[in-house]
Amino acid sequence: MDLRKIKTLIDLVRESGVAELEVNEGEDHLRIVNAHGAPALPAGTVTADFSSAATPAAPAPAPAAAPAAAPAPEAPKPAEGKTVTSPMVGTFYRSPSPEAKPFVQVGDAVKKGDTLCIIEAMKLLNEIEAEEDGVIKEVLVENGQPVEYGQPLFILG
Repeated sequence: MDLRKIKTLIDLVRESGVAELEVNEGEDHLRIVNAHGAPALPAGTVTADFSSAATPAAPAPAPAAAPAAAPAPEAPKPAEGKTVTSPMVGTFYRSPSPEAKPFVQVGDAVKKGDTLCIIEAMKLLNEIEAEEDGVIKEVLVENGQPVEYGQPLFILG
């Protein structure tokens, strides 16, 4: 890969504020990371760090003194039952349209194959179905909220 092209890509990453750029061109592979403390990379990876050495690091904030008599909050009890998790990254929707009622509510009985929600990923609406019979004990995600792969969505009892 041409050195001028690499310098141009470095400048583009620096100016745009993009955290990471990866380019594959034939057998050449270039990965530019715009962050301090980036994770270790595989051998043979070219990495550029654009943090300014001239900029002094901000001093670490002093730890706040905790009140001596404040009791620690109790961890919430995990809901018992089967957890339905997201099979993909996307946006969670409880109903087929904003005006429609949700597919399921807390207390609803569902059967295997019933639609629980929709996850929109890359402009595709994916219906998420119950994998077993049960009752909706808890809805763990708000309508319109982004979800990650494996994120819990519902608790079935």
